[in-house]
Amino acid sequence: MKGTCRFVFRITFCVFVFFVLFAQGCMMMRTADKEAAKSFSNSGVDLFTGFVATQGGKIHYAKTGVDTSATLFFVHGSPGSWDAFETYLKDSDLLLHYRMISIDRPGFGYSGFGRGMSIVEQSKIIGEMIGQLQNGKPFYIIGHSLGGPLCVKLAADYSSLISGVLLLAASVDPGEEKPEGWRPLMKTPPFRWLMPGAFRPSNDELWYFKKDVKTMPVDLRAITCPVIIMQGLLDSMVPPGNAYYAQKQLTHSKAVKLITIPDANHFIPWTRFEMIKNVLMHLSGN
Repeated sequence: MKGTCRFVFRITFCVFVFFVLFAQGCMMMRTADKEAAKSFSNSGVDLFTGFVATQGGKIHYAKTGVDTSATLFFVHGSPGSWDAFETYLKDSDLLLHYRMISIDRPGFGYSGFGRGMSIVEQSKIIGEMIGQLQNGKPFYIIGHSLGGPLCVKLAADYSSLISGVLLLAASVDPGEEKPEGWRPLMKTPPFRWLMPGAFRPSNDELWYFKKDVKTMPVDLRAITCPVIIMQGLLDSMVPPGNAYYAQKQLTHSKAVKLITIPDANHFIPWTRFEMIKNVLMHLSGN
């Protein structure tokens, strides 16, 4: 009997260890640079990938278009990586008018994968990056989901560098944020070990965001550049109340436009590509 129990324990332990190791290596949600370059080349588009060194670490990014054009700077949600906006970086119409840059946010992709940061920390790092990428032309930032409040923070803190903001299903309303008191537990072993790949830094930053979101009213009111808000009315992950809240709080923005989509959910960067592309094409009066 004891021998049987030991055998079962050993098998269970081995399965547990295997699962932990498997979880650590899977679902990183990132594309190798060589693989991405091949995909873009097959589409007839030259892709540049690289890193920008900042005081807070190196940020990995992908770029298409001409360096002397106005810039579209894409910021993914949680979890995610730069390739969330792959379709935009490949689009021939957008390429005629823009240099397009999509980043791996800190903790994701190839930007120090594994440790999520607060919106404040990320803003300092990415703000420094944006400063290095200036080319004397308009610089527009686009953020989806949790990338949205980061864009809000960037526009508030680095107003001289940013020409306009496009928020896609952005979470910015403190009143809409759910408590999710279980998240701190998922930051500790053994639960953290069981979380696959990119979901670990995602859990980190989503917990930090419970505090970060409280500064959104101040940040929204500090923005002076034009802001466009796009929101699906069927979004259950980031409810439409966030969009209406942002519109109300953007009291110092030069122009605010709210576009609601009655039959769309949270994933509008992919399900409403043509609509978003049309908005992007008109940012600089193209």
